[in-house]
Amino acid sequence: MSTVPTPQELALLTGAYHEFNARRIDAVPARVDPNVDWPNGMEGGRVQGHREVRDYWTRQSGTMNPHVEPLEMVRDETGRIAVRVHQVVKDLEGNLLLDTIVRHIYRVRDGLILGMDIDQTVPIQAQPGKN
Repeated sequence: MSTVPTPQELALLTGAYHEFNARRIDAVPARVDPNVDWPNGMEGGRVQGHREVRDYWTRQSGTMNPHVEPLEMVRDETGRIAVRVHQVVKDLEGNLLLDTIVRHIYRVRDGLILGMDIDQTVPIQAQPGKN
């Protein structure tokens, strides 16, 4: 199995980050499976399906301003796609709350995101102003 995601997978995930950062929440259904399983990084637990993910992202954007920039995408030994991301979270006034590097682990099938997990086991603090 190749460690490089397919061009379609790269486009799917890159597009999802772009839509998320632009707060185009209604674009979610086009990229994720109807029964998608997603981590609720803000409140804990998980959300399932288009509606719950859209509602979660709506609540999140009403309380903070997260921005996640993909730095690297590789397929792991189980076939999942690991994305190293630079995550910057600010409050609604623009004050920095978090600046870190984490891994998002995706399950993708038939051109749709089935689920995502966040790996924060050993986050690497990003330097301000650097990726």
